[in-house]
Parts: sequence; structure tokens; C-alpha cells
Amino acid sequence: MSNPFENDQASYTVLRNEQLQHSLWPAAQPVPAGWTPVHGPDGRQNCLDYVERNWTDMRPASLVAALSGNAPR
Repeated sequence: MSNPFENDQASYTVLRNEQLQHSLWPAAQPVPAGWTPVHGPDGRQNCLDYVERNWTDMRPASLVAALSGNAPR
């Protein structure tokens, strides 16, 4: 069985969580709790391109907020 995350012929969705982290997800699979679709379904490369353009800071949103002094107290 091949890896469903590396099939160039499959359809994918880009998901994002509350920490603004992104994930490439097979479109045929249910979206896991805590994640929201933000792009797709689309081809694998188009989804990877979307992630490259839109997830420019790999740090979790809570860390970014804490470092900028905007963390909830």
C-alpha cells in the first residue's frame, strides 16, 4: 500500500488549526477535530504551493503572541 500523503495523482486539502499551523491532508479522508479546510480539494503540488505561500512563520500562534507580549493572561 502506498503512502496516501505522497500520491501525486490524489486530491488533497490544506488544513489549518487554531495555532495557524498547516497540514496537507488527503481529500478522501475526514477532517480531524481541531482542523479547518483552507484550500482545496486540489492537486498535491497546488496544495503544497498554497502552504508555501501562506504558512510563512512555522511558530505556533501562541508562541508568536507570547513573544510579542500579546499572550492571554
